[in-house]
Amino acid sequence: MTNRIIPYKPYLKEIAKELRKNSTLAEVLLWQQLKNRSYGFQFHRQVPMLCYIIDFYCHELLLAIEVDGDSHLYKYDQDAARQENIENYGVKVLRIPDNDVKKNMFSVDMLLLETINQRKTELRLQ
Repeated sequence: MTNRIIPYKPYLKEIAKELRKNSTLAEVLLWQQLKNRSYGFQFHRQVPMLCYIIDFYCHELLLAIEVDGDSHLYKYDQDAARQENIENYGVKVLRIPDNDVKKNMFSVDMLLLETINQRKTELRLQ
């Protein structure tokens, strides 16, 4: 399967660059798990997609990972619309509460392994 090009608003590139410089603790901790192909796939952080910026994204798996902090507690409708728009491009969105990343990395690791294996099967990757 070839990597799909998903359009994005050009002005988001600069915002994403700033977000990479100012990551939350949970994003830093999760990045330590994802970087260097530690799950067998390359992930990028703060990736522009459509009119959004995704916390982590793997092109090959079409997998977006969002770390949800307190700011997401009252934005359910916005998050649901955002997720639907992204999933319309064939991208699976995995939402992980930032508290889980900070306090239960083992469970996050298991969730990531399960999700990656599921995507490999869905996309027929080996």
